[in-house]
Amino acid sequence: VLLLIPAKDNYAAMLAVGFLLGLGGTTFAIGIPLVNSWFPPAKRGLALGIFGMGMGGVALSGYFTPRIAEHDVNLPFWIVAGALLVYSLLAAVLITDHPDRKVPEDSLGHRLGQAGRLRVTWELSALYAIGFGGIVAFGVYLPTYLKTWYEMSPTEAGTKAAGFALVTVVFRPVGGWLSDRIHPALVTAAALLLAALMAVVQAFDPPLDPLGTIALLAMAAGLGTASGSVFALVSQVTPQAAVGSVTGIVGAMGGLGGFVPPLVMGAIYSAKSSYSIGFMLLSDLALAGAVYAYGRMRTLRRDG
Repeated sequence: VLLLIPAKDNYAAMLAVGFLLGLGGTTFAIGIPLVNSWFPPAKRGLALGIFGMGMGGVALSGYFTPRIAEHDVNLPFWIVAGALLVYSLLAAVLITDHPDRKVPEDSLGHRLGQAGRLRVTWELSALYAIGFGGIVAFGVYLPTYLKTWYEMSPTEAGTKAAGFALVTVVFRPVGGWLSDRIHPALVTAAALLLAALMAVVQAFDPPLDPLGTIALLAMAAGLGTASGSVFALVSQVTPQAAVGSVTGIVGAMGGLGGFVPPLVMGAIYSAKSSYSIGFMLLSDLALAGAVYAYGRMRTLRRDG
């Protein structure tokens, strides 16, 4: 993180530092099988949902970083560096593998290759790209949308976008909790259907108070719930030995899925001066995910 301070004025250096930060982000893929190993199957959904609440850092960052930077442009980097240092020390002392964990003997490339050959890896990746990708996309683009379409100030737009992100964080463990009681594919289908319906509502450009706010927050609830249920689904339909590798691929695809919608919505707005087409495309995508989760994923069983 501290490398960002000298790199912030150099794009190539910024990309290199981003790569290093991305390596740190792989702790999410590490944490999924770790959490799985410590909890019985009936409680894994909720446990994974609570673990996934760590994405709330996006909301906190979006809200606090501009305000902290007003005091010193480098201060946010120092704060994050300190937080990472404290966490790394606590993790080294408190986090341990399950005593019965089997250490894989084959290479990383071989394990990733095996995971990549599983059809379920890419099915889960697509669903997570819709759910978590939608969260990432709105985290990036919602402030711009609110400023452009509803003529909000940057501070007000950032605050409301942070509220959207907070709702997704709260509903992620809800998705996991429901997945402990209902098949996670059914939870995913229902959550994506809710997101699809709310995207249709928002496509008609309703007034923000109250209908637009309700639609956006309900969409956040649906996307957050789907993000939690998809990883509960991973633990159910993925061979146990491949959970870690599959999680890594699925998580990466979710992150990548978040970068496409802002580009599409921005391009559509530039061409048509409207966001309605973008929201309708989001609705179509979420509806397709809901149908696929219900029609295909609820019938899958773990093989191995």
